[in-house]
Amino acid sequence: MSIRNRDPNHGTTEDVPPAGRHVDKMAPSAALSLMLDSQANAMPALQAALPAIEAAAQAAHDRLSQTSNGRLIYAGAGTSARIGVQDGAELPPTFNWPKDRLGFLIAGGPSALLGAIENAEDDAAAGAAGFTALDGGANDVVIGIAASGKTPYTIGAIEAARKSGAMTIGIANNPNTPLLTAADHPILLATGGEII
Repeated sequence: MSIRNRDPNHGTTEDVPPAGRHVDKMAPSAALSLMLDSQANAMPALQAALPAIEAAAQAAHDRLSQTSNGRLIYAGAGTSARIGVQDGAELPPTFNWPKDRLGFLIAGGPSALLGAIENAEDDAAAGAAGFTALDGGANDVVIGIAASGKTPYTIGAIEAARKSGAMTIGIANNPNTPLLTAADHPILLATGGEII
């Protein structure tokens, strides 16, 4: 099974680097080295994003410090939702963050954490409705995560949050995308194409 080169109209995260197109035919040591190199190559993207990360973190701190009931809410679909849940789930035991000040907007609902819910990511209205169902508002901070930066569910959640007065952070791996445009604090992690 060869990994195909994806549609060039997709963002850079969907472009398989030439070296990785036949990773399934490589010796395990070569494949592992290639994957490790791709991780190391992502570090400059993180370095470049540090000012945006710092600004977003400071703004989130300032907003969440103003009241005792503002929540940190993660929004995403598929792997992006899983990353948000993984990050958020660590806040209570590691930083003593109150569980009632934490929320998750997951395309397809909690069952999507364990299996794909096809087309759930394409429903912007569901993202907005999810935020409304959480009774979100100006005291909240919403972090939208989408590698492509184009996921309708996540954009819908961010747009609804911003309209309510909530502070919004968008994290994407492709530049000039709707998620980054919609968020108060855009964070671009231009890591390039994924090996797998």
